Amino acid sequence: MKNLALLFTLIFGISTHACTNLLDSDLKVLDSSDRVNMCQYEGDVILVVNVASKCGYTYQYEGLQTLYDAYKEQGLVVVGIPSRDFRQEYTEESSVAEFCSTEYGVNFPMFATAKVRGDRAHPFYKKLAKESGMTPNWNFNKYLIGRDGKVYKGYRSKVKPDSEILINAIERLL
Repeated sequence: MKNLALLFTLIFGISTHACTNLLDSDLKVLDSSDRVNMCQYEGDVILVVNVASKCGYTYQYEGLQTLYDAYKEQGLVVVGIPSRDFRQEYTEESSVAEFCSTEYGVNFPMFATAKVRGDRAHPFYKKLAKESGMTPNWNFNKYLIGRDGKVYKGYRSKVKPDSEILINAIERLL
């Protein structure tokens, strides 16, 4: 049946498979007019992080990049979404992009600055909060999404990217 769906997609350019409601969200790429639908990561293990360039946890960029480098071939995608909700992010997206690139060598997917909590939160973050039962209370909160497109667990800022608890969870899902 999966091969038939793939053939239909190839011939007609229409997919017969809809991804999960959680992942069916459009995000604007950081410092770009391009948009990406999170469905493109369906089937991967996804670590979504609300990031900030001027936070006490900003050093976690290094660990996030290390995680991405170590596990991307096995299907891990780290997704960074800058937020000004806690007033610790640059106002210009070009500054965010430059900071991430030059200070930490970030090459995992980074998306445009978005609200991550409250009534005006990005729809993707509203869905993450609802499914996980956790709303970001600070920068560098993490949501781990399994290959099935469902939230496995949410982690607070203090859980570092190199923590045993996070690495063990990622390895289980991979």
